[in-house]
Amino acid sequence: MWRYAAAGLLLAAAMIQAWAAEPLRIVLPMTAPGSEEHTRYFPMLLRLALEKTEARDGPFILSYYGYDLTSPRRSLELKRNGAINVMWDGTNAQRERDLLAIHIPLLRDLNDYRVFLIRRDDQARFRQVHTLDDLRKLRAGAGYNWPSVDVLRHNGLVVETSVAYHSLFPMLLAKRFDYMPRGVHEAWAEEKVHAHEGLMVEPTIFLHYRVPFYFFVNRNNPALADRIERGLRLAMADGSFDRLLNSYPAFRRGLAEIAAHKRTVFELELPTPQPTADGSSR
Repeated sequence: MWRYAAAGLLLAAAMIQAWAAEPLRIVLPMTAPGSEEHTRYFPMLLRLALEKTEARDGPFILSYYGYDLTSPRRSLELKRNGAINVMWDGTNAQRERDLLAIHIPLLRDLNDYRVFLIRRDDQARFRQVHTLDDLRKLRAGAGYNWPSVDVLRHNGLVVETSVAYHSLFPMLLAKRFDYMPRGVHEAWAEEKVHAHEGLMVEPTIFLHYRVPFYFFVNRNNPALADRIERGLRLAMADGSFDRLLNSYPAFRRGLAEIAAHKRTVFELELPTPQPTADGSSR
């Protein structure tokens, strides 16, 4: 019994020490005013993970960087331990080399299914797309460093890119490209914003390829990565992870669209991971 009592005392002492320490301060990328409701999911999920580990690891403070950052700038700031110290995004080989990923998919398989935002006048054109070769005759639009760009090009699809996400919508309207692949959890919120401009979600096609959404931290901060991972696993175990995910209408809509099995699914091949300097692959 004395060994159990001693262990309990050691645990209590560790918890007291954690709470006596300075709060863990985490700066996140700014969520722009007017962003889709579901973009707030990621900070909420991070907060949930940190709360699950608070008794062991101590208090924390979340704040937001004061300026909007493009996706490439977020990665750069995190890589050099700059303005932010946590971000969330789809993974790719470069991101895995530059940053430390917490390998728990934040969206489950929602980000693996893509629908297209198109110009409403092009509906008949997309009804003629029956094969991947048919789709190769059209041009996709995507963010400059989105993981999807590597996947689309690897499969012989033509891609136009923009550094700024918000520039993609006027580019689509101006016919710089023909369709914009979007996660099944994203597209209908974007359609709602841009429907008055003549954009819509194409109703017949899915692209399917695995690009998990992860939390990322600086490679020199494994302690933060460990805390986030432990918190996410605790949230998965007690069901609070799924409850949060399912509380967002956009996610429920996406899951229902996948379950309906009404779309033609084009399976895309992922690029082969490139070896790193130490000979491993990512």
